[in-house]
Amino acid sequence: MSTILINDVKKTFINTFKTEPILIFSPGRINIIGEHTDYNDGFVFPAAVDKGIAAAMQKSDANISTAYALDKDSRIEFELDKLKPSAEGSWENYIFGVVAEIQNKNKAVGNFNIVFKGDIPGGAGMSSSAALENSVVFGLNELFDLGLTKHEMILISQKAEHNYVGVKCGIMDQYASMFGIKDNALLLDCRTVESKPYEIDFKDHQLMLINTNVKHSLSDSAYNDRRSACESIAELLGIKALRDATETDLETIKDKVLPENYQKALYVIQENNRAIKASKAIETNDLETLGALIFQSHNGLQHQYKVSCDELDFLVDQAKANEHVLGARMMGGGFGGCTINLVSKSEAKAFGEAASIAYKNEFDKACSVYFIKLSEGTHLVK
Repeated sequence: MSTILINDVKKTFINTFKTEPILIFSPGRINIIGEHTDYNDGFVFPAAVDKGIAAAMQKSDANISTAYALDKDSRIEFELDKLKPSAEGSWENYIFGVVAEIQNKNKAVGNFNIVFKGDIPGGAGMSSSAALENSVVFGLNELFDLGLTKHEMILISQKAEHNYVGVKCGIMDQYASMFGIKDNALLLDCRTVESKPYEIDFKDHQLMLINTNVKHSLSDSAYNDRRSACESIAELLGIKALRDATETDLETIKDKVLPENYQKALYVIQENNRAIKASKAIETNDLETLGALIFQSHNGLQHQYKVSCDELDFLVDQAKANEHVLGARMMGGGFGGCTINLVSKSEAKAFGEAASIAYKNEFDKACSVYFIKLSEGTHLVK
């Protein structure tokens, strides 16, 4: 967590609203493996990281509320009884959505002011949106003594994304951001919304992110399309979600579905199994197996689920060609964002530099390399 970030929002808040705020830090997340399994009631393996959203908040005596996005130098005033979504892609929808979903639970929220700023790289697939939603619901719960549990808070954040942002996300992002444990990844069962922490000590290896710095516009519509394809196949199989299907089950309806949808469902079933195998590999410190599973995950995302892109595939190929990288895959919704790499500590810097040069030569644009630490979930900063 960046103290510069915290001090920045605190100082701006005091200068703007002339009062002391409460301070919240809400982290972004990585996901080691288990991509697009969350909305299929499956298993995912995320962890909160030391980059996120810092928010300064306090009650307001005015008859309006004010939100100030410090990185965008953009502020908006709004009335709590007249909330409706702004234009698609507007940052304030994350805040409006959270307030509206709290009100839907018959909880009374008064006027408030918020200043927030993040250090999660934009479009990196590290869930800055979930971090922002969680910081708002966590802060409002604190300010207005709403008595919400963390579980209730993440469901409010998720509904805000569904109803105000228009992305039918699963629960992983909000969960990992809220419940993260320092130095741990969480094997999360997205059906029961319960997780088992696994302490991460990769000894002489580490996780490293490389951001393509691209975001292809396909992402949101493609995400919703894939979700509905998965749901229709589950319905055809007479099950609640693809988490309940085996490859053998899927075979029985092969002639009733489009070949591309068959592959998408097959990917989800296989990825779900990979997430469970990955937890066992971490438990036994079998990094070779973990790396192989991560490479397999990318192969499925690229060829079966078809949510990768040239830039991501290029970076994964760079990793495959380097003996010091045990595994790499695209992370997040797809069509841009980051690759996550399991790489030897002593060679990580050299691999990052070599991949960056190759990427620049190939696409005539720069990628960005990030080293991350696994951190605590959404919390008050004292």
